Amino acid sequence: MAETRAAIRQWLAALWIAPLMALLMALAPPVAVAEGAAVPESAASAAQAAPPASAVLLMTEPASAPAAPPDPVASRRWAAVPLLRGRLTAAELGLVINADDPDSVALGRHYAAARGLAPEQLLRVRLPRRPVLTPEEFATLQSAIERHFGPRTQALALAWTQPYAVGCNSLTGALALGYDAALCEASCGRSRPSGWFNSASVRPLSVPGIRPSMLLAAPTLAEAKALVDRGVAADGSLVGKTGAAARVLLLDGPDRFRQVRRYLYPPGTGGPLPWAPGVEWQELPAETALPGAERLLVAITGSVQLPLTPPPKWLPGGLGDHLTSFGGELSGTRNQATVLEWIASGATASHGTVSEPCNHWQKFPHPQVLLGHYLQGATAIEAYWRSVAWPQQSLFVGEPLAAPFSPAANARRPRR
Repeated sequence: MAETRAAIRQWLAALWIAPLMALLMALAPPVAVAEGAAVPESAASAAQAAPPASAVLLMTEPASAPAAPPDPVASRRWAAVPLLRGRLTAAELGLVINADDPDSVALGRHYAAARGLAPEQLLRVRLPRRPVLTPEEFATLQSAIERHFGPRTQALALAWTQPYAVGCNSLTGALALGYDAALCEASCGRSRPSGWFNSASVRPLSVPGIRPSMLLAAPTLAEAKALVDRGVAADGSLVGKTGAAARVLLLDGPDRFRQVRRYLYPPGTGGPLPWAPGVEWQELPAETALPGAERLLVAITGSVQLPLTPPPKWLPGGLGDHLTSFGGELSGTRNQATVLEWIASGATASHGTVSEPCNHWQKFPHPQVLLGHYLQGATAIEAYWRSVAWPQQSLFVGEPLAAPFSPAANARRPRR
């Protein structure tokens, strides 16, 4: 207990630098990397002595480029994550249903009942059932959302699998940040920062002025309903738990261009997280560690395909994502594993990009920021959205309100 208190004190002592560092990370120069190029210098920090395991310091970019890529283990630092005071609740969530999609209607009905949403929290729209919206179709959807939902609605659940993009933007990115047509001319460039990266704000519509969203997407309607049920089952499920630890797998693989987030892993190669009793992390090879993994809470890797056979034994509220170009391209036409494979394996939320982002780490979830928010009790939508500095191409998929470390239930009493 004394060690835990000391860890928390050291963590809080570092928090004053979080807003400044978050701004620096969001405004960092682009890291356009083609196959065969060197590991991007801005994805790594200069080698330095690691702080004590109980400290939490934000990883920043070097003042000048290192002569050679640093060792991905020796150069790591702890990341500062702000102390959270609250989280999003079911009363602050809006649900959007596509009235022209029978599966969306059925899923929306299931989700509204599971989370006890009031009728005024639901919006029915008519959308084409195809992967990509035109800018004009998107503008109609955005206008309908803005007319229907007032300032109380801080975030959205979208009850469908398609559409998931508008042009080269993800649908979730465009709804929050506005559609960016210019990005489609150079999708590997730096994209709009979200302003919510590593933020403590629990009212994103007020600060920084965005309304984040998440798709309730899965390969089938039955799997989408199971996803919802896993999210509800996650609420408070790991608060004060004893016994076998929940596992966080920060994975490694042979493709170094998709492993740039290894520099953002915690210092060392694994062990208990000092600020999250009952949670242990490991750095292991993805091919051997991920299949059939026990008590899995979080899995992060970089790969074209995913070794998910046999599927991991996920805890309710499990998060899994991989850094690759088209993980958010849910139609699966790019010969790359997508977010839907994580969901089908039993994960509760995931992330992927819908157009070629290159391997900017800013366009993918920062492992430590994701963990730092989720393990404090943030919901899945908050933890994932706050972990991506440039989310314009980011598709966020899952049950938004899942919060295994929140002591208060997210669900209202189900409506009968």
